[in-house]
Amino acid sequence: MRIDVVSIFPDYLAPLQLSLIGKARQDGLLDLTVHDLRDFTTDRHRTVDDTPYGGGAGMVMKPEPWAQALASVAAARPASADTAGTSGKPVLIVPSPAGERFTQAAAHELAAEEQLVFACGRYEGIDERVMEWAGEHFTVRPMSLGDYVLNGGEVAVLAMVEAIGRLLPGVVGNPESLVEESHSDGLLEYPVYTKPSSWRDREVPAVLLSGNHGKIAQWRRHEQYRRTAERRPDLLAAFDAGALTRADRTAFTDLGYDVVAGRLRRRPDAGDRE
Repeated sequence: MRIDVVSIFPDYLAPLQLSLIGKARQDGLLDLTVHDLRDFTTDRHRTVDDTPYGGGAGMVMKPEPWAQALASVAAARPASADTAGTSGKPVLIVPSPAGERFTQAAAHELAAEEQLVFACGRYEGIDERVMEWAGEHFTVRPMSLGDYVLNGGEVAVLAMVEAIGRLLPGVVGNPESLVEESHSDGLLEYPVYTKPSSWRDREVPAVLLSGNHGKIAQWRRHEQYRRTAERRPDLLAAFDAGALTRADRTAFTDLGYDVVAGRLRRRPDAGDRE
């Protein structure tokens, strides 16, 4: 996969040289290049922003430097790129609080692309005409990490590149570790423990020491249910409960949920449970 990142703060992306993503770059699994937007300006001050039309606070990023930068990146489309997936265009991801939510499912989808381009906005954002123009050359996807605002897109890019890059074949040493992670099946991951079995008067759950792999698998699954119900109950609204075993249904009943037409429905009196 080829990844291009355009930013006015290229040094901000230095952590992408570290850890598993850095190793993937060294091993040739990931071709990642960071571009300085100011290299595509034409004035001696290397200006990338101007005042907004219509008034208002802050500055807006100018369209021409972005068009020049993105045109240069698009020209570097990998020769191996095919037309499967997104009509053969590179995918342009624009981190924005006004974008679609970046999820684990989106990470898997993007990991199948040949080329991703990240446009790191700053100030009040990028002139909207850039997005309209870019649609002729890219599949444009504004994306948000969550319902909050950052100073710029760089932090979001660090998170997205790591989430996507670790899904590429060969990046994570043991691919089985990707299977039971949080959000891989719409649930949060179960709690994990290591040696010693007793630490500061706290014990590892006995079932994990039992050697009964069936019981361990069930305990972990039920802990996923419990943790998700406590921390992210919104995820359970989309959970497919149609194929749950009797033991799994009982676990959800204990958490205050009933299974209705293959979906989980929280009982009105669930808040009164001991």
